[in-house]
Amino acid sequence: MKSRNVPQDFSKQRSAAHIGRTFATLVLAILCVHPGALHAQTKKTQRKSLPAGALKPARVDCGGGVELRVSAATPAQGTLLIAEVRSPDALSGVAGKWIDRDISFWQATGATVPKGVSVWRALIGVDLEQAAGDYKFTVTGKSQDGAAIRCDVPIAVRTGKFPTEHLKVAPNFVEPNPEQAAKAAEDQKKLRALYATVTPEKLWTGAFRIPLDGVKTGGNFGKRRVLNGKSNSPHSGVDLPSPTGTPVHAAQSGHVVLAEELYFAGNTVIIDHGFGVYTLYGHFSEIDAKVGDEVKVGDVIGKVGATGRVTGPHLHWGLEVDRARVNAMEIVGKH
Repeated sequence: MKSRNVPQDFSKQRSAAHIGRTFATLVLAILCVHPGALHAQTKKTQRKSLPAGALKPARVDCGGGVELRVSAATPAQGTLLIAEVRSPDALSGVAGKWIDRDISFWQATGATVPKGVSVWRALIGVDLEQAAGDYKFTVTGKSQDGAAIRCDVPIAVRTGKFPTEHLKVAPNFVEPNPEQAAKAAEDQKKLRALYATVTPEKLWTGAFRIPLDGVKTGGNFGKRRVLNGKSNSPHSGVDLPSPTGTPVHAAQSGHVVLAEELYFAGNTVIIDHGFGVYTLYGHFSEIDAKVGDEVKVGDVIGKVGATGRVTGPHLHWGLEVDRARVNAMEIVGKH
């Protein structure tokens, strides 16, 4: 993956599978429909109770008093995981590896860190379409005396339980004309390049928030949409219904790296929060930020609208963590 104005050591490359998706899949995956539209045609998948221990954290003794913790040992597709390395002595060079992705750690400080303990944390994204199965997360580093540390923890990814929605929409929603298709393809190329770039520092401080005041929940993440009888990839963002003109706030501090109209997402803003964490805000009626802006948590970056391919006003809020599409609601409250 490329690094934003930093040495190539931080470079990463998007996986071939992700780049090789067909255009049709890319087109259908981004289509956003107002949360209340055509409710009668929505068929929700029966949600089963989680198996015993599904949400239990994973813990591994790395030796020398060092412990690796991951927030869930058996996460579902689209889950955001928190990894933590704890040591009674100082550590350096802590880094992680998850599937084909390099994971950045930062040294935690503040009231959440026990006295006399060195704590390093990282965010791990389980992509919405990551194949279910057994994987491992590897952490390396050095102890205070320079000794190498390596620790592996098994992670079993479960198939997510998401609803399916059947919609009848205008033909150009499913089959854009050549000009529209070219615009959509160019947008996707631009987004891939952005998400493949990692700023090797943590730009946020404090907890992430929901971008709309007074809103506590969002929907449609992972929803499979069957458009005019054609199945497509799952919806990768969270839909937050709200009237046109409602102020949209930055979920946390960072740098604005995109502020323009996209074919499917309409007027869109993307914020780079550092360490491969990006939030996307789509369908604005107005954009109140520009590329290069340094925003703080709570800053107004635009207003809710219905631009792009939608059936009504709402905010499409997306989260990518090291190129993995995860449920944005899971980062709320995380530091």
